[in-house]
Amino acid sequence: MGERCPMPSPHSARDVTFRYGWAKLMGEMTLTSYYQDWGMQCASCRYVTVDGERGHENHAVIAMIARAFVGQNPVVVWGTGEQVRNWTHVSDIVRGTILAADKIDAGTPVNLATMERTRVIEAVQEVLRYTGPRAEIKLYPETPTGPMNRVPDNALAKTLLGGESQVKFVDGLHRTIDWYFATKDRERVRAVLDQRLTER
Repeated sequence: MGERCPMPSPHSARDVTFRYGWAKLMGEMTLTSYYQDWGMQCASCRYVTVDGERGHENHAVIAMIARAFVGQNPVVVWGTGEQVRNWTHVSDIVRGTILAADKIDAGTPVNLATMERTRVIEAVQEVLRYTGPRAEIKLYPETPTGPMNRVPDNALAKTLLGGESQVKFVDGLHRTIDWYFATKDRERVRAVLDQRLTER
């Protein structure tokens, strides 16, 4: 018998990520088997780093906006700021989901994502530029950051759905900022922000 690989701690970030990804894969495989065995038409959409109106402060873009909204100084950024993301506006996610329901029958999974690459630090800088406060940015490289590069390929979605994301990151960011500033109460956000940043 060969040596067994040590399993990560049940509470480690690596283990949680593994279980999360495994659960998603099993769901996709289940849909595919339902189509193959019983002809059940289905589609599987992989939502990638969604942002936009009605988002929650435990997601990066809304967290950035909330920090600016309450006048945080310095503005805290988890990680080095060099993490690369391809934030996809919620309107493109909705549009892609509807197209997938119309055009995919066999449960084929597609990445609903833009290929636009944005560093976290660039997003924070744009939030501060657009909202106006002169604030220092403080990086916390020891905090959880996720993968350094999360930009999955959307080529299959473009082929099967006949299109791609339409909202550029900066345009979606401005729309989200406008919504947040128009609908939130500053004192209420300030009172609950620390809790909301981590309640996932």
